[in-house]
Amino acid sequence: MASKVSSSPPARGAGWLLCLMFAAFVIGTDDFVIAGVLPDIAADLDVSEAAAGQLVTVFSVTFAVAAPVLAVVTARLPRKTLIVGGLTAFAVANTATALAPNYATLMGARVLTALIAATVSPAAFAAAARLAAPERMGRAIGTVAAGLTLSLFTAVPAGTLLGDAFGWRSTFVAVAAATALVAAASSAALPRLAGAPQLGVRGQLRILGRPAVLLCASCTVVCAGSGLMVYTYVAPLTRDLTGRGGGVLALFIAVVGVAGAVGTGAGALLTDRWGPDRTLRASIGGVVAATALLAVIGATGRTAPVWLVALNLAVWGCAAWSFTPPTNTRILQLAGEAGTEAVALNTSGLYVGVALAGAGGGAALAVSDGTGVAVTATAVGLVAYAVTAVAIRRYPAGGPPPGPAAAPVPVPPRPRPQPEEIP
Repeated sequence: MASKVSSSPPARGAGWLLCLMFAAFVIGTDDFVIAGVLPDIAADLDVSEAAAGQLVTVFSVTFAVAAPVLAVVTARLPRKTLIVGGLTAFAVANTATALAPNYATLMGARVLTALIAATVSPAAFAAAARLAAPERMGRAIGTVAAGLTLSLFTAVPAGTLLGDAFGWRSTFVAVAAATALVAAASSAALPRLAGAPQLGVRGQLRILGRPAVLLCASCTVVCAGSGLMVYTYVAPLTRDLTGRGGGVLALFIAVVGVAGAVGTGAGALLTDRWGPDRTLRASIGGVVAATALLAVIGATGRTAPVWLVALNLAVWGCAAWSFTPPTNTRILQLAGEAGTEAVALNTSGLYVGVALAGAGGGAALAVSDGTGVAVTATAVGLVAYAVTAVAIRRYPAGGPPPGPAAAPVPVPPRPRPQPEEIP
């Protein structure tokens, strides 16, 4: 039985929601942009690129492990204080990243930024759900998720170009400056929002330990493992299917970016219209269909036309990025008063899924080729669909919010039976 999400009066205006979106934007930029400047970091700090790559690993692992713990610890803090204070600390941490004199210091700075991100990101999603009107919860969560999508396909390329022109440190200076601006705007625009009610740590853990909540987070692990496998290995996959790289790869990534933006919006709208359960099934079904078609294209052994692969990637991107609004809405409804903590647990599941996608796709690529990645992603996707279907059947979340109550139709009173005349 779905629990009711702790509600607050809907906030007026759109400024607060834009602030939460840009909070997700700067956190996503910091997370993703380091991949584009890894060679520069390795050369500057005199370490191998493999060692520099561990900066990405340590961020992801720290985020995944810390998010649920920090959500429980900070649950009673006012949301505005937590988000604005967290963003301010995030700006300082990125400044420290830019000034790191050696590899060890830089590694410590990445752990610190991951801890702050693991605190702010789930709080932003949960705050959006609490501040939105019930019938717009999916769209509010989708707007925050759009900040992550926007960072992946706009800020990351821009940060990479900035690093090429002025050195990798300038990239993190830019992230720090952008974060400071978002913190200032959030201080002015975010309404006051109380923390969680007095549940206590045991009460919070009891809610997070519900089978419905744990199964929902487990579904996120498997779904992310399937959905993000294609993106992680998009370069070898598309090269093996089309025989093309370079500019064509840039085209494929751009297609995925546009489709991802469309998918995030579509997932938000459908969550409000259909409810999170139906939307989630449609999202996973779309991912499985698209990866299966990529596998079929590769199995033919012929060089595929660019337009065909691009079309399949567009379907995949739209479906994969429509996943966040329904899954976060679903776990919020299942967790009720421990919503922020549940979103943190779900986000940890996402990062674990990303790690599994990298490991599973890498193993497939080692023994096969890009087509093997598509086959593996399809197989994992089928498992994800089955697990999610079982979870939804066993623990359904709330459906779409009811519309305005219809005026009752007057029913004429039934005539009272008359007593028979006695002759």
